[in-house]
Amino acid sequence: MKINTNNNIYTIVYAAVMVVIVAFLLAFVSQSLRERQDANVKLDKQKQILYALNIRGLDDEQAEQKYKEVVVKEDNVDGNTVFVCTVDGKTKYVLPLKGLGLWGGISGYLAIDEDKQTVFGAYFNHESETAGLGAEIKDSQTWQEKFQGKKLFDANDSIAIAVVKKVDNPESQVDAVTGATLTSNGVSKMLRDGVKAYEKFLKEE
Repeated sequence: MKINTNNNIYTIVYAAVMVVIVAFLLAFVSQSLRERQDANVKLDKQKQILYALNIRGLDDEQAEQKYKEVVVKEDNVDGNTVFVCTVDGKTKYVLPLKGLGLWGGISGYLAIDEDKQTVFGAYFNHESETAGLGAEIKDSQTWQEKFQGKKLFDANDSIAIAVVKKVDNPESQVDAVTGATLTSNGVSKMLRDGVKAYEKFLKEE
């Protein structure tokens, strides 16, 4: 019997079959790649932590090995994660950060010296900030390096680290990214909220 390809029923059945086949193929591919995707996400996180510790320029294999060497343990402090690390024989604490930029989420890692008062290094990331402007929080290593040596707290023991348009306190403040005021404000708030979340831990003797 000849099939009438112009029939509406044929069109509907054909479309339904194609949808099922495509869905099956997509699910199969997604499942097949999940392990690799999870591994890539894990490696990216490890690299970002290393960047915060001022360890850069490693390929994937070197980064995995270095991460195992420097990250001693992952602690839970008052419901927050702290990565305890050793760099050149000295203890460093890496704090994960989450915030909001101009167009979406921003994140980062802040590495703190053993004194729990001084920034050792920082790395920031974003979801959708403007290239050449807000995206500089991720793309500019030079800007990230400005956080090195900054103090988290002032003489009154209040949170002092901040990103500002005009630096009045060079011990704790970093210049905002040029042309990216809102993103810079987002980083500043993320830093303050992050330090506040870990304040009890950071002020422990």
